[in-house]
Parts: sequence; C-alpha cells; structure tokens
Amino acid sequence: MLRGIDVSAYQPSSYSTDGLSFVFVKATEGRSYINPRVGAQAQHGRGAGLVVGFYHFLWPGHLQAQAEYFVERTPSKVGDILAVDWERTSAGTHASNAEKDLFLRKVKELRPNHRVVLYTNRDFWLNVDTTSYAGDGLWIADYVTAGKPRITAKWRFHQYTSEPHDKDVADFADKAALKEWATSA
Repeated sequence: MLRGIDVSAYQPSSYSTDGLSFVFVKATEGRSYINPRVGAQAQHGRGAGLVVGFYHFLWPGHLQAQAEYFVERTPSKVGDILAVDWERTSAGTHASNAEKDLFLRKVKELRPNHRVVLYTNRDFWLNVDTTSYAGDGLWIADYVTAGKPRITAKWRFHQYTSEPHDKDVADFADKAALKEWATSA
C-alpha cells in the first residue's frame, strides 16, 4: 500500500511530502472555480518525486464545458492522473449517473494519455451510483482502516481520513508500479 494525500486551496503550497508516493490536487470546480494554489501544489509534489493527480469537483449540467474547463486549467503532464469528485454540491445537488459517466468519458477523450478516475464516497458508490462506471479506476472515500474500504468493487485509491488533512492509500505494490500504471493510459 502506498501513502498519499489530497490537497486543495485549504492547504499550503508546501505541504509535507514525508513518506508519500502521490498527491491529488484540487484543480477546478464547476465552470468558475480554479484553486489558486494548483500550480504551486503540483510543482511541490513533482519536486518531491510524487506521482501527481488533479481533480475536478463536478456540478450538475454543462458537462462538456466543465470537462473543457478542467483540462484547460489543469497544469497536467503526461503520466498525471485526472479525477472527477462526484458528491453533493454545497447547494445539496449532484450530477446524475449519466452526467458523471459523460464527464469521465469526455475528460478521457480530451486527455487520452492520462488515467481518468472517479472519486466518490462510500454512500454515493453504494446508494447513488447505478452504472459502476469509474473510468480507469475508483478512488473511494470511506473513513475506516487504511486500505479496507467497505465495498466489494475493485478500487485503486482509498481516502481513509480527513484529519488533519485528506489521507489516502493506493493499491499498488510500489511507486514504480503506480508510475507505470499512470503512464500506460
């Protein structure tokens, strides 16, 4: 199991990378928000030798525009992982299953040399999702023992806590295997 974190504008650009193999950086949300630290946070992770991923917080509607907004404003490089964060918005709404699937496919179409994964919580995966489509892999949030999310589906990443920040593990033998998977899209 590899250790990693996910960061957003709430964390500093120079977060601790001790013992980490990867980082996911929040890049965008909807069609109007860009994390003001996205470039610096990604650069910090790259400088520490981490595998870097970016995620977009998905809102319902305007899926083509959201996908374009995400990929055009994300400082991704070949071998970076792209993810969609599918959960309830601050307005209490959420993208539908069809919208989630369309967004994943559109990002993959726009960035075919990247792995594209679905990030969602256990409740959404078990009670909202009806298609089980997760692109190239599932990143599941379930605050239990690291690497033991309470689902039966194959997962690649597991967010197991949000204290003091979002901590994750990846189901790869070592960092070389993660890098190989990420670059073999």
